[in-house]
Amino acid sequence: MKRAILVGAGGMGRAWARNLTDHGGVQIAAWVDVMPGQAARSAEELNLQVPTFESLSDALKEGADFVVDVTIPEAHETVTLEALAAGLPVLGEKPMTVSMHSAQKMVKASEDAGKLYMVSQSRRYDGRQTAFKTLVDQLGGIGILNADFYIGAHFGGFRDVMDHVLILDMAIHTFDQARHISGLDPVSVYAEEFNSNWSWYKHGSSATCLFEMEGGAKFNYRGSWCADGLHTSWEGEWRAVGPNGTAKWDGHSQIQAELIEGNEGFHRPVRSLHADPVDEPGGIAGSLREFLHALETGATPKGECHDNIKSLAMVFGAIESAKRGERVSIKEMLEA
Repeated sequence: MKRAILVGAGGMGRAWARNLTDHGGVQIAAWVDVMPGQAARSAEELNLQVPTFESLSDALKEGADFVVDVTIPEAHETVTLEALAAGLPVLGEKPMTVSMHSAQKMVKASEDAGKLYMVSQSRRYDGRQTAFKTLVDQLGGIGILNADFYIGAHFGGFRDVMDHVLILDMAIHTFDQARHISGLDPVSVYAEEFNSNWSWYKHGSSATCLFEMEGGAKFNYRGSWCADGLHTSWEGEWRAVGPNGTAKWDGHSQIQAELIEGNEGFHRPVRSLHADPVDEPGGIAGSLREFLHALETGATPKGECHDNIKSLAMVFGAIESAKRGERVSIKEMLEA
């Protein structure tokens, strides 16, 4: 039985608590939240009998095998560094942190401790996306990958007044999906952020980002959080184009491709393919399963910090490009 310290007792913290308790091989050794009484209230709401604390330092005295960090992004560095220094692997929520400098410190801490630090990119664990990727893999390589994300999200609160709201708060999911679907890493990005005249956000509710990926492939992201009506899926709408044909996923259950079957005619003849979603644990349940598997076997999981920092670099590269009005190298971000 693995013992976990859960840090963060808000809505996502409670979601992680449910997943930890649902997994037969995990016990919550302690629950931490800096807000007085918050961890105890969340534990009571879920009928969990666990020790609760206001600091990770105190919780570490309970003894544990790993730490799950579900704090706000600004606290990720502090929690992760303390846990790794105590010799505990860390499974953290996305985004890794709030700056590339901070991310580099966290990666180095993982190296120095010799312990796993994995970021939970929960949208990698989706049986529909897995099925889509099986079709993409039949395209003979990718030259074009497009993702559309259009949702009218009336959150209220801090998102309405933050800068770079779409790219910083949401696009990490889609950017990381693009790396997973394509199997390619980013090289550079040109991005523009804007607010439509009806936007209820202060800044950057819409964006277009053109990434160059390895081998010259292009990943084009178009998105808005102030687009009411005809919403896309939260997973986005996807199209991939390669020398063998095209694959599409509507972000729901429509997963299809057309592969070329001939070399004559104005439109080359094609063969239609459809894929059914793969039956696998999704979302944070999927990332927890892979993290535990990595602890048991030593395998490198998706979201391991040396890999996930490349997705974070896409975020900050896009923001920097939008600020400068010019193309930005992802290598520049990784070496910042």
